[in-house]
Amino acid sequence: MKADEIARYLQDHPDFFEEYAELLAQLYIPHPHGGRAISITERQILTLREKARLLEGKLGELIRFGEENDATAERVHRLAVGLAGARDFAAVKRVLLGCLGGDFAMPHAAFRLWGLPAAGDGEEFAEVSEQTRIFAAGINHPFCGANAGFEAAAWFGDPAGEQVRSVALVPLRREVETVGLLALGSPDAERFHPEMGTLYLGHIGNLASAALVRVCE
Repeated sequence: MKADEIARYLQDHPDFFEEYAELLAQLYIPHPHGGRAISITERQILTLREKARLLEGKLGELIRFGEENDATAERVHRLAVGLAGARDFAAVKRVLLGCLGGDFAMPHAAFRLWGLPAAGDGEEFAEVSEQTRIFAAGINHPFCGANAGFEAAAWFGDPAGEQVRSVALVPLRREVETVGLLALGSPDAERFHPEMGTLYLGHIGNLASAALVRVCE
């Protein structure tokens, strides 16, 4: 008989070792990590211990992710409270950039606005290229990835913009109309990458959009 035939036979006849119980005491197999041979029972115990170790590792990972999400949610909540209490554009800008640089430890953060009734004369209302406006209007979710010469990287100022290796670009919207772009930058090439989750970045963009539109209209 071939090995797979034996395996299928044992699967199809689970009562085999009940009828031949003495075999369990006579069968020995190699230890998984080398060395002496061990009984099937010992091998099962080792297998169960290994599974338990893997499950414990996965549980620890889930707990760590949960704690990180709780901490991020708390930061987003503080941002929301701060923006809700901001009464003018200067206050909204101060809360937004201050929270991003402080609570979220973003090395670089800046934004630009366009198409709002009360456009000001600060750098946040400076002219933005048509290409950047089209890009902002065309993304449904925050973009995360390498800094491929984005215009937004220059918003951080020199020499900061030259040091940015990864960016997150978050569209700012008034209902369905795109009215701006929030840019986050880091000298760490892995800080923002295409595979990362963007749920909280989206929440930040929504909060910033609502606050900025409110004080600019």
